[in-house]
Amino acid sequence: MLEGEYEWVDAFTALAEPTRRRILDRLRLGEQTVGDLVDTLDISQPAASKHLKVLREAGFVSARVAAQHRVYRIEAGPFTELDRWLEPYRLLWNRHLDKLEQHLDDMEDR
Repeated sequence: MLEGEYEWVDAFTALAEPTRRRILDRLRLGEQTVGDLVDTLDISQPAASKHLKVLREAGFVSARVAAQHRVYRIEAGPFTELDRWLEPYRLLWNRHLDKLEQHLDDMEDR
């Protein structure tokens, strides 16, 4: 696998777990330590570390060391790749919604 590429199965598996999505939601607000996430999300430290490891291996988060803490943050790369993958589906949905809107407008005009 080339640098910057992510395995889709790993990405979708990582995002399928609700606690991991909650962690990502918190990290959207800014960098967080494991302790911050444990306190905010009311999960155990081992559980938080396990979920962060999965997210890190999938490329969704990275960590830096600050004193005796690891500080986690979101990485945009995998989200950009997911967005690219979803784009054709978004276009499909928009076409169907446009057709529905036109149909409803036609019914209203009658």
